Amino acid sequence: MSELFYALVPAAGSGSRMGSDLPKQYLDLAGRPMIHHALTTLCACPNISAVFVVLAPDDEHFKRYDWSHCGDKLQMLYCGGQTRAESVLNGLMASELEPDDWVLVHDAARPCLSQHQLAHLISELRNDEVGGLLAVPVADTLKRADAAQRVAHTEKREGLWQAQTPQMFRTGLLLQALQTAPSVTDEASAVEALGLHPRLVASDSSNFKVTYPQDLQLAELLLQHGKTK
Repeated sequence: MSELFYALVPAAGSGSRMGSDLPKQYLDLAGRPMIHHALTTLCACPNISAVFVVLAPDDEHFKRYDWSHCGDKLQMLYCGGQTRAESVLNGLMASELEPDDWVLVHDAARPCLSQHQLAHLISELRNDEVGGLLAVPVADTLKRADAAQRVAHTEKREGLWQAQTPQMFRTGLLLQALQTAPSVTDEASAVEALGLHPRLVASDSSNFKVTYPQDLQLAELLLQHGKTK
């Protein structure tokens, strides 16, 4: 089995919940476009051979920035689709990786991924038969809302985890999964649809997804104070 690791970052979306005309991945974060931070971390990982960033075919923003610090590891694929799953599937096919190669799919909007989290994920999954993902056990009490936005009931949180990225699977398995279940919101869900059980690798809340404008402030604080080393 292959011991080669690659990363793939789908970055063809618009991030409409941020309320900005500029796609979310290019919003300023600590003086850089948000996507800079995730790509820099992935390219700096010694285990990762190449990092594929999947961009919209008409993306004019990415080339405006200097990516020389990423070296030859960073490869651009202008084949993004209308959904995350479509972008990942298109990117996997364009990358021409071997079926046994590991691929780590990471959100461009998770800028605070640390080298420690990345190394821990690879270490825990490199011999796993299925693969898995970074995740955090749910700590908050969860409420189910009714149509009037009133509490219908409280959900039990035992055994619930909040999925993060990277999500790490063999390329051939992930291709099969996404072709079988093309409407999923993350790669693990597609693998689950095959009847498999991805492994949960414990992470922490610093690897959160920037979704709303106020999230940028928290991400900047974490980056500035070195909480993502």
